[in-house]
Amino acid sequence: LTNLYWRQRFNDGTLVGGYLDVTDYVDTFGGGSPWTGFINLVFGTGSASMFLPNDATLGVAAGGMLTENMYVVGGITNAYADAADPFDDSFDRLFNNSEHFMTLELGWTGSQERIFLDNTHVTLWRVDDSVNAGAQEGWGAAFSHVRYLDEKWMPFVRGGYAKDGGSLLEKSLSVGILRQQNPGADLFGVGLNWGQPNETTFGPGLDEQYTVEAFYRIPVTQQFAITPSVEYIKNPALNQADDSVWVFGVRARLAL
Repeated sequence: LTNLYWRQRFNDGTLVGGYLDVTDYVDTFGGGSPWTGFINLVFGTGSASMFLPNDATLGVAAGGMLTENMYVVGGITNAYADAADPFDDSFDRLFNNSEHFMTLELGWTGSQERIFLDNTHVTLWRVDDSVNAGAQEGWGAAFSHVRYLDEKWMPFVRGGYAKDGGSLLEKSLSVGILRQQNPGADLFGVGLNWGQPNETTFGPGLDEQYTVEAFYRIPVTQQFAITPSVEYIKNPALNQADDSVWVFGVRARLAL
């Protein structure tokens, strides 16, 4: 299970409650979805420097426009979730176990209609201790600056900082660019990330990690797309036996 929630719209805002995927509303980025954009976590939610619960985590989130250009988004969910068995003790974990993941985001956009295209925001987060989630109590902040230029180019600068919390990286900085000739057409993306592994997750003494990723989404038909990609990772924290690794991939997506 990924999502099972009630959504209520009001004025210029939205409230959702139920079983959520927090990456749907936390530190969102047009190129951060592994289904349609970058696949490496350093270019996704939190730039790999944020604790993230599994899919189908019980909670509530809300967001809305404060002014014509300023918006706010916040939420609280379980820190631990099991997408294969989401209904097992989920209410008890949320209300009695004090294993929470909390976020608050304040951002600026050119207009509400362009919130995913022209966006600058800062996201604060905190996670409680959770044995099941493997998280040590911690907190952090993420930032993102994205602009859509000439209706084709989307340069971005994103990153974050974590104090404990079980994240992969303690410090992270990503830069890159996306290019799309026409909406719904092919999409090219390339990004570079620098990251410092989180000592509370991996232990001290690890070298700084560098990641480069490029992908090209090819629309075969209006409903079907193929996306080849390539990554180069220097000093990979998740594979300390190698100084560097190459990752080649191909994705196929059918949307009916």
